[in-house]
Amino acid sequence: MNKENLAKRLNQHLVKIYGESSPSEEITVLTDNIVNYLVDAKDEIFKDDKIQSLNKWSEKSILLITYANSITSDSEIPLKTLNNFLNSHLSDLVSIVHILPFFPSSSDHGFSVVDYYSVDSKYGSWDEVKKLALDFNVMYDVVLNHGSTKSDWFQNFLNCEGFGSNFFYTANKDVDTSLVTRPRTNELLNRVNTKKGDKYVWCTFSSDQIDYDFSNSEVLKEFIKIIIFYLKQGATVFRFDAVAFIWKKLGSSCINLPETHEIVRLFRTILDYLSPKAILVTETNTPARENVTYFGNANEAHWIYNFSLPPLLIYSVLKGDSTVLEKFTMTLPPAQLGTSYLNFIASHDGIGLRPVEGILNNKQTQSLISHIEEIGGKTSYRKSTDDIVKPYELNISLYDAVSKNFKGDDKYALERFLCIHTIMLSLEGVPAFYIHSLMGTQSDEKLYNKTQHNRDLNRHEYSEKELLNALEDTNDHRSYIYNKITNLIKIRKKQKAFHPNAVQFTLHLGKNFYGIWRQSLDKRQSIFCITNMTSKKKNFSLIDINLIGFDNWKDLISEDNINDINTEITLKPYQTMWISNL
Repeated sequence: MNKENLAKRLNQHLVKIYGESSPSEEITVLTDNIVNYLVDAKDEIFKDDKIQSLNKWSEKSILLITYANSITSDSEIPLKTLNNFLNSHLSDLVSIVHILPFFPSSSDHGFSVVDYYSVDSKYGSWDEVKKLALDFNVMYDVVLNHGSTKSDWFQNFLNCEGFGSNFFYTANKDVDTSLVTRPRTNELLNRVNTKKGDKYVWCTFSSDQIDYDFSNSEVLKEFIKIIIFYLKQGATVFRFDAVAFIWKKLGSSCINLPETHEIVRLFRTILDYLSPKAILVTETNTPARENVTYFGNANEAHWIYNFSLPPLLIYSVLKGDSTVLEKFTMTLPPAQLGTSYLNFIASHDGIGLRPVEGILNNKQTQSLISHIEEIGGKTSYRKSTDDIVKPYELNISLYDAVSKNFKGDDKYALERFLCIHTIMLSLEGVPAFYIHSLMGTQSDEKLYNKTQHNRDLNRHEYSEKELLNALEDTNDHRSYIYNKITNLIKIRKKQKAFHPNAVQFTLHLGKNFYGIWRQSLDKRQSIFCITNMTSKKKNFSLIDINLIGFDNWKDLISEDNINDINTEITLKPYQTMWISNL
């Protein structure tokens, strides 16, 4: 894309965002300013030849989600310890590392950013981040909906002068916000005292996280500069945190507004121009029908999180019934080439319940909530538009979440845990593992009791010694899980039919089984992924999947050959078979 075409496209975006409120002359000046930033930046960014790679993802793409201090050592800074562990244990398995916000922050475990241009010194420095980016593609969080009350920008807002003093969204205290979609129960408008008197700032998430005002183009320009800076620091993948909320329009839901989608498209144009290797990911924890809109026409997010997957997989394996999971994957639209789902089961946040609105009914959702609470988990809530408090997410470690089924049976806990991960690895999309899912970390009750933050149940911080000892101890369930999951990853990475965009077709095999058929983009490889969803052995007739007679078939996981395509096979409780013709 040359400079002229870039300017034309940016202008089109900016007119759609600001056209109703800004004269065309102002938009032209804004376009020119942004073009100048980008042209100057591109020359510097393109000094790194790796950035010119167009092979953005494949069946070899595996993402790890971790905090900078998920693994610590008394003898060195956390980012160095993390880098050592990744290179010694995961270098041949993981290709992308999402380091959760490592910037100075005042709350929300990094998501209340004080300074976007610094690394929190307790984690390390940019040198450690850039060193890690030499060995892995690194995902950075772009926390663009809100900033910390402790930031210089917000302090300037309170003083009514200086850079950033006009970055934050304010509203009249009496404004009607009844239609606003809320992810929390806190007050939306918070009174703060400024040098010019009291003002009411917009707080989607907490009183320490003040929403930015993207109707001010200076905010947009600053985040463009931040993205350019992150590219220069080695970022490849950009996670746009809470992006659904960034545009406010009084009298509306203030979520998923047209201007929000246009801003995402603008950032996509910018990243495509600056770095063909860059990947834009939208974090939109919304019902599935809303979430998929962030693909746009393959011109918004490269990847969207498959937020419905975690609660559906967990519910299905606990119930021993594939019905809701089968219906979901059957109706989920395939991602166009150039886009992909980002599949995961656990993350630093809880197990979201909004994404299964309209998929699980109230009784099913309540059964999941009750189960999680009975085994020691917590429920976090939000306010609905009618001011009713509703469940928002479940907080528990994933290992504990599936340790017992709905009947209270704790037999086959390990098998259930591995079952849902094997299904995730089978599905269309890029698989992402929270670091604690790789080894089945249990809920950190001690940390929760200390902080009283529900999400801290699933945010254990390992000492390097504790983790290495656990992985070396053959009697520790964490060692067993780590070896099983890493072996599955190794198998998956060799199969072209597991390319994130390879064909996927959901099979109808009855409630006891879950099955999909994957076919490689070149149509040479087929894999039938068949899972026993129950706690009992089940016989399965291969006739039901119509294997082609002149191919040789084998289960990639057990390595057993299938000599008779018309026979019945027996699947153990929660066992998956990857039946491949190659």
